Amino acid sequence: MFAYITGKLTYRTPTVAVIESGGIGYQLRISLQTYERIQEGQYCKLYTYLHTNSNDFSQTLFGFATLEEKKLFSLLISVSGVGAGIALNILSSLSAQEIRQAIAKEEVHVLQAIKGIGAKTAQRIILELKDKVLKEEASGVEKTELVAGVNPQLQEEALAALMVMGVAKPAAEKSIAAVLRKFGSNISLEELIRQALKAGF
Repeated sequence: MFAYITGKLTYRTPTVAVIESGGIGYQLRISLQTYERIQEGQYCKLYTYLHTNSNDFSQTLFGFATLEEKKLFSLLISVSGVGAGIALNILSSLSAQEIRQAIAKEEVHVLQAIKGIGAKTAQRIILELKDKVLKEEASGVEKTELVAGVNPQLQEEALAALMVMGVAKPAAEKSIAAVLRKFGSNISLEELIRQALKAGF
């Protein structure tokens, strides 16, 4: 139903974010990963997942700062016995890279250390997701590293533009981060691209 929501972040806690968009305040459940990337009072874009509880048909809107986190959430809740709450606990306890590594390397103890996950659940996550994770890594799925507290759309658009110009992704990310640290988050897209090109690779 919803792909993402953009607007002003009016409220946040480590588990909840409220975004005002079009005069409506949208309340979303979030992970610590997302909490650390967004700042109250600033423009925010969260990728969304609308989850319906099969028992009482209640609906909960989840928000993620990156598509990578949303994709991992979708993968995790596809596992038998892993609900939305447990999936969010996993995303709050480990980074996306750590989750993928634990699954790919069958590190049951890493997943089992997370609250709400027992040995059987950890083993089931690995069993059901290992092939998918390895397949994605083999296909060279790229993950974009964004600067916390800065409009993610601005960074993604600048990165896409630089890559079209022939700049390698790692170099482009490094230059964008350097420019944002120097000039702050109010820089325009055009100026961000211009300064990133000047920053060198």
